[in-house]
Amino acid sequence: MKHLNKLFVAVLMAMGVSSQAQDSNNPWAIAFGVNAVDTRTSAGGGNNWLDRHFSQPFDVKQNWNILPSVSYLSVSRYVGSGFTVGLQGSVNKIDKFVTFNPTAPGHDGRGMIVTNPGDLMYYGIDANVKYSFASLIKSKVIDPSLHVGGGYTFFGDNSFGTVNGGAGLTFWVSENVGLALASTYKKSFGDRNEAAGAPHAPSHFQHTAGIVFRFGGKDTDGDGIYDKEDACPEVAGLKQFNGCPDTDGDGIIDSEDSCPEVAGLASLKGCPDADGDGITDAEDACPNVAGLASLKGCPDADKDGVADKDDKCPNVAGPKENAGCPWPDTDNDGVADKDDKCPEVAGPASNNGCPEVPQEAMDELKSQARFIYFNTGKSTFKTADVPKRLDAMAALLKNYPNSEFLIEGHTDSDGSDAFNQKLSESRAAAVKKALLDRGISSSKLKSVGYGESMPIETNKTAAGKALNRRTEVKLIK
Repeated sequence: MKHLNKLFVAVLMAMGVSSQAQDSNNPWAIAFGVNAVDTRTSAGGGNNWLDRHFSQPFDVKQNWNILPSVSYLSVSRYVGSGFTVGLQGSVNKIDKFVTFNPTAPGHDGRGMIVTNPGDLMYYGIDANVKYSFASLIKSKVIDPSLHVGGGYTFFGDNSFGTVNGGAGLTFWVSENVGLALASTYKKSFGDRNEAAGAPHAPSHFQHTAGIVFRFGGKDTDGDGIYDKEDACPEVAGLKQFNGCPDTDGDGIIDSEDSCPEVAGLASLKGCPDADGDGITDAEDACPNVAGLASLKGCPDADKDGVADKDDKCPNVAGPKENAGCPWPDTDNDGVADKDDKCPEVAGPASNNGCPEVPQEAMDELKSQARFIYFNTGKSTFKTADVPKRLDAMAALLKNYPNSEFLIEGHTDSDGSDAFNQKLSESRAAAVKKALLDRGISSSKLKSVGYGESMPIETNKTAAGKALNRRTEVKLIK
């Protein structure tokens, strides 16, 4: 019963805070859910201060104490500039207490052992100040935060004060309802004399997961806009007009509507346009036929900005510079031949009409290059299939006449640095020459050697050395 009384006191304190005045949109929030207590941070052990206190933070099954029910309740109030103050009450049962005892039976590889100190009841009353980063990241859904504060903890028959700090993350599924997660480190200040393996006042982590409800906003006219943001709080209106009305429903506030009783267009200050071309009837040279403002409301059949009377291709859009007719595009890539550096091969405008090298092609080039083998210590080709690989590489390179490629030579660590550098350069040059002999333009190929400086595997094994002896192909532009 005494445990229930403690929890009841915590809840009453939280409810007492919520009875204060409300003066901003949804300033209040109530959250409830489950909490988990982890005493690992008080166990000690480890290699350094950080390791002793903060290792194994999410060893849930081994270290966390969780009640399978609603076990925390919090109330908070927004006070402005991203800051919220709150109070939380929580209850738990401690049946997993972590200590450092590398000589005890059952300890893990770090010397930690988990014991049951007697199913101790845990109660916490905590106050905090929280800062939300939602406005900084301009998000109405994802709400990360940091918090600091203090509290008082009942741990079995013992009790002690704590200084708290932690972080949280809330996902707002609607304006008023969210899913809240938080982790808090509670540094205890109390007697640490141990009894039955359990300190009286352990520092600990408390994690919470729950549902949060925001409330407290006032909307007198019921238009869904809070009074503090409603320019017309006594008359229902539209959100885009800060709660003020639009009589004719044309999306233009009455005070700015030249025709407030007749629906019209915003571009015409709320007045009508019979043919719907965005030009007032009084200014429309063709008021009953939709046209273009640039042509005083008269039509342009192909919508190329050239009046039909002046358009040599009235049914096919084209630029004014070509009398309304389209420029030719031989490869149909959307880049006119006059601007296309590869007029007979389709490519994107971003590459001047020439094809870009896709990742698949680069992967194939790299694959072929990796299997070009050389005679030991030489730049002459070793295997009979090398010409076929070079043919395949040349065929791919010819598909991208506007791109430039780099042939790289690499070696393993056998031999001197100087020898390997020269060997890698000559091997890269040999591959380049073979590709030039197959019709690739010299302006599209460069070669370089890196010697043994860029291994992709260890040079301590034969297999690793074999992989390091390689030729690479990379796209320059």
